[in-house]
Amino acid sequence: MTINAALLARFSEIVGERHALTAPDEIAPYEEEPRGLFGGKTPLVLRPGSVDEVSAILRLASETGTAVVPQGGNTGLVGGQMPDGDGNEIVLSLSRLNQIREIDLQSNTATVEAGVVLQVLQEAVAEKDRLFPLSLGSQGSCQIGGNLSSNAGGVGALAYGTARDLCLGVEVVLPSGEVFDDLRKLKKDNTGYDLKDLFVGGEGTLGVITAAVVKLFPMPKGRELAWAALPSPADALRFFEMANDRAGNGLTAFELIERTPLAFTLAHVPGAVDPLEEAHPWYVMIEISSGRSADDAKELMEEILTVAFEEGLVVDAAIAQNEGQANAFRHLRESMSEAQKPEGGSIKHDISVPVSDIPAFIERAGPAAQKVAPGCRVVCFGHMGDGNLHYNISQPEGGDKQAHLALYREMNDAIHAIVRDLNGSFSAEHGIGRMKRDELVATQPAIATELMRRVKAAFDPAGIMNPHKVI
Repeated sequence: MTINAALLARFSEIVGERHALTAPDEIAPYEEEPRGLFGGKTPLVLRPGSVDEVSAILRLASETGTAVVPQGGNTGLVGGQMPDGDGNEIVLSLSRLNQIREIDLQSNTATVEAGVVLQVLQEAVAEKDRLFPLSLGSQGSCQIGGNLSSNAGGVGALAYGTARDLCLGVEVVLPSGEVFDDLRKLKKDNTGYDLKDLFVGGEGTLGVITAAVVKLFPMPKGRELAWAALPSPADALRFFEMANDRAGNGLTAFELIERTPLAFTLAHVPGAVDPLEEAHPWYVMIEISSGRSADDAKELMEEILTVAFEEGLVVDAAIAQNEGQANAFRHLRESMSEAQKPEGGSIKHDISVPVSDIPAFIERAGPAAQKVAPGCRVVCFGHMGDGNLHYNISQPEGGDKQAHLALYREMNDAIHAIVRDLNGSFSAEHGIGRMKRDELVATQPAIATELMRRVKAAFDPAGIMNPHKVI
């Protein structure tokens, strides 16, 4: 439907003129996303300051058939937070719902509103000697509501799981305006369907998460981070198996990195320094955590690296000597997505396969990419410990950006065919959004797609919640 001035005024009245943005310069940041791939238009950005205001907005939207696009920190990479180009969808920003309602040290939980920035939560609980382990490159600006809506993963997923695994309860405003209050701290609850998991990972298509109860963990007494060089992904897999056997839950990160993304980062990120003196084809960033002591983490890291050297899995390594150096290693890894931009067009893939099949995927995907785009540069890095790789294809050096990006569908088909053959997923942690919606429908079993449509129709019969996303 077309939104007229009278209807805009009714929506604006709910939050007040100050928090109803209509000026083009104020709206512009909400119409652009990090990659510049999914532009949109909106006549109005609403910034509610309470759950009651969110409820009133959605109630009016359902009554009038007005589409609403929830948006958190606007760091999503698949266009799930973007309005379409017609200019008839309202953006609902959750950034003012930014209170940490409670930190319960005995239950090891935090109750937080959707607009709380991830890093703010991390720092708040760290002051109380607790860890919230969700760790993302965008943690300085992404928000908890968006993390949950997209079921964010990140470096810590190996030991602690994804956002879904870290969520115990949610508060959600339904499209009807009703509030589903399930802010419970229970780790065991078998009372029927787990409704919260429809909203966590639902990308705002079923309702708006306004708050959540998330799990906390004791702060590790010791954390050791190392950067190791290896000849091949097969060696990295053997290294992972050995480290996992020795460290168990103490293995809290295991990131596989090919030389190209590191080279891009060294070239384009100010202050970036190569952790090792010589270049190598493959690297692993490994973290060991201990709940007992710093010495325990250090001894375990040294033991693991010693065995890796003896078995010929690792050819060089550097253990961070202090927290500053550890943060520098982490910054290298977290900067790899941004560092691709100066190198031109990039066709990105967020895939997962069984951990045991990662070497096979890499071996097969390289030739497939070259067949589609001769001379392209493979940018491979990611969370090897949980089977998730960011397998991106940068344009040939000196090539034409638009000509490379025009190969997007053909490249996706080639890479995702290998993923399907290995019983993997073409969307490991970024979600579906607008980017992967058609592929979801094309590749999912028909019954799965139909069940999703039934769920959508049951929760959102008016079709107002983040339309044209996911399904």
